[in-house]
Amino acid sequence: MTQLLVNVDVDDIERAIEFYRSAFGLILSRRLFGGSVAEMSGASSKLYLLAKPAGTLPWRDAPSARQYHRHWTPVHLDFEVPDVDAAIERATAAGARLEHDAQAFAWGRLAMMSDPFGHGFCLLQFTGAGYDAVESA
Repeated sequence: MTQLLVNVDVDDIERAIEFYRSAFGLILSRRLFGGSVAEMSGASSKLYLLAKPAGTLPWRDAPSARQYHRHWTPVHLDFEVPDVDAAIERATAAGARLEHDAQAFAWGRLAMMSDPFGHGFCLLQFTGAGYDAVESA
């Protein structure tokens, strides 16, 4: 089975550790690469916080440098939670920004947010049949 590892660039590793601990209950498992990477556990996949200063290039000849204000990316994290309202409170208290109030759908509830580093994420609470309620044939 393939293991999924999630990597998130941040400009302040200590602040990121505290945010993901406070907002989602993740645990700092270990530090790697001289402390520039924090391995966080407690979710279905390990989350690696990578200290990458603002203004640095993600790869040689990249079209733009790293920036940590709110940005859009086609990939984001969804955190499945048992109570979306309680999760919103915990995440905003930890420094997240609520971008859209929780909405109800046939499969559950969803709130759109961003972390203190500009990365978008969603909180989702499955209800009833969850995604099975909207499964396509």
